[in-house]
Amino acid sequence: MQQSAVPELAHAHTRPIHWVATATAVAGVVALSSLLQPDSATAAQAPGRELRQAAAPPATEGVDFPLECGPVRAVVETKASGDLDGDGRPETVAVVHCDAGISTPPDGVYVLTQGDDATQPRVVATLVDPKDRFTVSDFTVRDKAVLATLHGYSSIDVPTCCPDLQQDAKWQWKNGTFVRSSPADARSV
Repeated sequence: MQQSAVPELAHAHTRPIHWVATATAVAGVVALSSLLQPDSATAAQAPGRELRQAAAPPATEGVDFPLECGPVRAVVETKASGDLDGDGRPETVAVVHCDAGISTPPDGVYVLTQGDDATQPRVVATLVDPKDRFTVSDFTVRDKAVLATLHGYSSIDVPTCCPDLQQDAKWQWKNGTFVRSSPADARSV
């Protein structure tokens, strides 16, 4: 049998004093941790901090859109929601047109909001007026902005089936109003 080059370590053999020291150290940690407990949790909110419930976006049902449709009804083609003005409450943006049946009616794009005590959403902004004869595609709400592609007509002689102009548009809330820009990357996927 070959002897080890390293002499046996003194602490390799446990003695009763080692167990006493370990038990004393563990008891000290437990006692110290009981003194350093965090405050107990409560269901009440700290004074001065109100819990804000996530509000549901305004619905489009029953809204009186500023759109002249005559004997036919207004149709919400598509809608999207997001907090556009940064107040913590979502707005709904709706693309609306008259239910014309066989032709391609122009779209209106409207922003809806609803206050805490209101019973019905209301239109607070018109981004696209149907009188301008645009139809809307690639519509989305993203990053506090409304993005859309607008299809229009170069003259009143162009048939409504076949718009010959196209432009990207982006609206953002700035200084109390929606500001329109036409960024190159406004197309949504």
